[in-house]
Amino acid sequence: MTGTSPADLREALAEGQSRLRAFLPDLTDEALRGPSPLPGWSRGHVLTHIEGVGLALARQARYALRGKLIDVYDGGRAARDAAIETGHRRPVQQLAPALADALDEVEASWSAVGPDDWDRPVRYREGTLRDAGLAWWRELEIHTADADLGYRTHAWSVPLCTHLIGFLAPRVPDGYRVTLTATDADFSWSHGSGSPLAVEGHLTDLAAWLAGRHPEQPLTADRLPPLGNWP
Repeated sequence: MTGTSPADLREALAEGQSRLRAFLPDLTDEALRGPSPLPGWSRGHVLTHIEGVGLALARQARYALRGKLIDVYDGGRAARDAAIETGHRRPVQQLAPALADALDEVEASWSAVGPDDWDRPVRYREGTLRDAGLAWWRELEIHTADADLGYRTHAWSVPLCTHLIGFLAPRVPDGYRVTLTATDADFSWSHGSGSPLAVEGHLTDLAAWLAGRHPEQPLTADRLPPLGNWP
């Protein structure tokens, strides 16, 4: 599956960050308390998570540029979850500016990454800055759609969808040879071994299914196996 170049990734991040920022002035307390598609999470949960993961991955960039490694979250997953549980209760007058400030920090951190910096090591998955940048792209796009503020999975770009399908391939359970075919794009892709399973649909819906989101248009398949954990 074709990779995403650093230049394309930088452009995609800028577009996604600007899109999310544009939703903030119209946020209300009522909207924040409304449910998201994620079980047990309101929009406030989702936006607080975007704020936190954006800052966490941005600091991977800041420290990598200094030649240092740092954990993604101080205190690990437990601290991340506690911050979401506390942060989602904020009124819009606090949450929206905090998210805007986080986006300022995110944009400043990633804009400082030069063309020769993307292979610098980071603590995130013991990978590189490119891995961390791709993670932020996934988190930004998927959770902006989860927030359901006017941007949904049907608007995902072709590069994002092909990246998500490749990244999420390990979710296909053992024992299946799954072939995904887009009905609206020149795209067909196979993964795994075992019982053949053909799945057809819009490219965005194929990516949404692998991401654990509800496809906006039905997929065509004899059956859809339960997916494994996020890789």
